[in-house]
Formats: sequence, C-alpha cells, structure tokens
Amino acid sequence: MIDMTTSLDIKELRTYWACQREPGTVAPLPRDVEKALLAGLRLNVLETLRYLHHDRPDFDAFEAWVRAQGEPTEASLDRLRRAMAGDAVGAEVGDLDHVDGLSADDLAHWDEHGYVILRNAIAPHAAEAAELAIYDHLGMRRDDPDTWYRESLGHSIWVPLLRHPALVANRFAPRIHKAFAQLWGRDDLWVTIDQGGLNPPEHEHWPFPGPHLHWDATLAEPHLLDVQGIIYLADVDEDQGAFSCVPGFHRTLKDWFTTVPRDVSPQDHARRTLTMTPIAAKRGDMIIWHHLLPHGSSPNRARRPRVAQYMSLRPTRYAYTDEWLG
Repeated sequence: MIDMTTSLDIKELRTYWACQREPGTVAPLPRDVEKALLAGLRLNVLETLRYLHHDRPDFDAFEAWVRAQGEPTEASLDRLRRAMAGDAVGAEVGDLDHVDGLSADDLAHWDEHGYVILRNAIAPHAAEAAELAIYDHLGMRRDDPDTWYRESLGHSIWVPLLRHPALVANRFAPRIHKAFAQLWGRDDLWVTIDQGGLNPPEHEHWPFPGPHLHWDATLAEPHLLDVQGIIYLADVDEDQGAFSCVPGFHRTLKDWFTTVPRDVSPQDHARRTLTMTPIAAKRGDMIIWHHLLPHGSSPNRARRPRVAQYMSLRPTRYAYTDEWLG
C-alpha cells in the first residue's frame, strides 16, 4: 500500500514535474489532461509554473508544496485518480439532475451569440462576501474612492487572490457546474483556480490598463469548443468596466480570417476593425462565453469599481487544436 502521507499516488503529477524541470526528457501530458490535473489538485497554473521554474524543487518537495497549496481532500484525490485512469466521474458537486441551469432560451442565446448570462449563478450574499474579500486583500474600503488606487492593485485589474474561503465556495456553486455541464454536454468537469479582478473608475493618474480585445485561444482550425466565465460580485453597468465581447463571432471567425492582411497579426487586425459590446449584469450573475469570441474588459467610466471572479470548467478529456495561431 502506498503511504499517502508521502505520496499523492498520481503518476501524471511526476510527468508534469519532469516536463517542467527537464523539457524533452519525457513525453508531455496531453493539454486537456494537464489542465484537469492542475484543477483537480486545486492549483493555479501560473502559480505552479512560477514555483517550479524559480525554486526548481525535487519531486518530493513539489508533492509537499502541492499538498500545502491545494489542500486536496482524499475524496478529491480519489476522483482525480479515477479520472486520470479513464474512469467516468460525475460532477464534483453531486447529482445535477435537479439543479436549475440554463433555460432553453439561454441555450438558444448561447448558440446565436456565443455568450450567455447565468442569472443568480451564486447567491447575492456569496457574491458580496467575495467582493469584500477582494477589497480586504487589497487594503481598500468599498465605499472610499480614495483607497481604490493603492499600490496593492498596481496598474492592473487582476487580483491574485486564489484561496480565500469566499472565492473557493463560489467555485462549487451547483448552478455554475450545471450550466457548464449543459454547454459541454457532460458533467466530469474540473473548475479552474483563477483569480479575482477589480477595475476601478479611470482617472488622470490611473488610465485603463486593459486587457483590450483579444483571444485566449488559438485561431487555427479546426475551431473547437472551450468555455470561459466571469462572475460579477457587484452590479455592473455597461459603462462600469464591464466584460465585453463581439457577439456571434464564433460563427463568423472562419470567414473573417480570410480578410486579415498577410502582414498583420489577427489580434492587431481585430483590434482595428472589430467593436466589442459591454455586457451589464447583476451581483451574482455569471457571463459565460465561447473562447472564440474576441473579448476583453473595458474602461470604467462609472463611479464604482467592477469587482469580479474568473472561473472556467472543463472536462477531463476534450478535443482541442494543437497548432497555435493568434
């Protein structure tokens, strides 16, 4: 019997570690398996890569770090081991059959526009708890504009708060798991350990830093499904630094790509020629979008910050395009 106090008993973790320590010495994990592995161990991708590349730990030290960061439970480890072995695993939050998710109209909107708003994805009190956690992490006060531009934020809208209990709880909201399961057509999903965000109103010493219109996906064919999401932790109006996208572009990307001049990158051409639509929503609502939609944040010209939590869910195995084109 393997001593679980010294080993997580997940061979894919050793492969991942070896690929980062000595690239080329072992065959890398498939991209979908790698994402499931890290999400299943409650690890943030950038945080993990920084640790591996900066500290260069041996494997025992890496396993100890994984336990300390992700604090995986035996139940979550067992589910991950079974998924890595190719077994069917259900939703991490339990049976979804009786959970309200996206309506027929919501799904039709998704098909047409490539995004959908999951209303009341989390309860208002859960959203507010996460909102206040982000302000507290940054040393800001929600109702004091003089505190919104402290050095703790820097010139960025990203907030690297990963494991506050309020943000963790939101990752296991049944309605979110149900909605993503409907879009993927399966429920063996793994929730990403992503960060929060705070986009304060612009002023002369704090111009909007982006992200501007972009893709986080390859534009190479075949164009396949992947799904991204953002929860609004407080009400957001269209002019309040709202998430923005080009609705319906997932259906026209192939034709649009033929219009890109040969000497211009698709990202640059998109920023010059496409116009994003800001998406307003309420506290606790989640915007879910197809990764082939050009998207970004927008300048906040309102009076209050946009406060948000990023989150995606993906299956253990899914089809993806290896070639990078962007």
